[in-house]
Amino acid sequence: MKTLATYSIKGGVGKTTSAVNLAYEAACSGVRVLLWDLDPQGAATFFFRVKPYVDGGVKRLIGAKGSLVANIHATDHAGLDLVPADFSLRHLDLRLDDAKRPTRRLARLLEPLSNRYDLAILDCPPGITLTSESVFSAADALLVPTIPTPLSKRTLDQLSKFLADHPAPPAILPFASMVDRRKKLQREMADALAAQPLGFLRTAIPNASALERMGVEQAPIATYAPNSAAAIAYRHLWSDVLERLWK
Repeated sequence: MKTLATYSIKGGVGKTTSAVNLAYEAACSGVRVLLWDLDPQGAATFFFRVKPYVDGGVKRLIGAKGSLVANIHATDHAGLDLVPADFSLRHLDLRLDDAKRPTRRLARLLEPLSNRYDLAILDCPPGITLTSESVFSAADALLVPTIPTPLSKRTLDQLSKFLADHPAPPAILPFASMVDRRKKLQREMADALAAQPLGFLRTAIPNASALERMGVEQAPIATYAPNSAAAIAYRHLWSDVLERLWK
């Protein structure tokens, strides 16, 4: 099983939108997918119409006898299961701090599922915390949505520098997110990002009104606007990820 985390130090860059749509595209391609919502806001949980509930809360989940199995829910989409979030995840850092080998705890929770799924996608909250360090140890790759703005580019550079000192860092798979090519600055920065040595994925995700409707439809974009530019972009982005993750 490969593990992919949608992650960024900065919030509001399209992490959850990407996690949901890529999980759907992966499942449509025949991959057995588990999406784990690690954000206490539970947006991915909401998009899949699953009750925001962690059995016993984060204390039980991270405890010595914690298990993901009791928290796995089927979604409306074949081949795609979800571990939902609830508000107890706001204490995830504290519970990890109490655990033995805290940076390995998320990986250990995923290990029993390695034969059940082909791909685990972790939808992560923003920031560099004990939770994110545990994600770094669990993930084969970090999928990093990057808006073509100076501040978003700065946080990508910060992440790259931080992981340079990590003993076994995951691969960084950045891609341009929420791109508005009507804006000169975004056009210029999107072109500059594509030339970065980090190796941006080929596909950029547009800033599209169809994506904003996800909150109303509570579904991946391809289910209600399959021919939209954003749906097509996520289809191509999954192909990019597939090529990098299983090359």
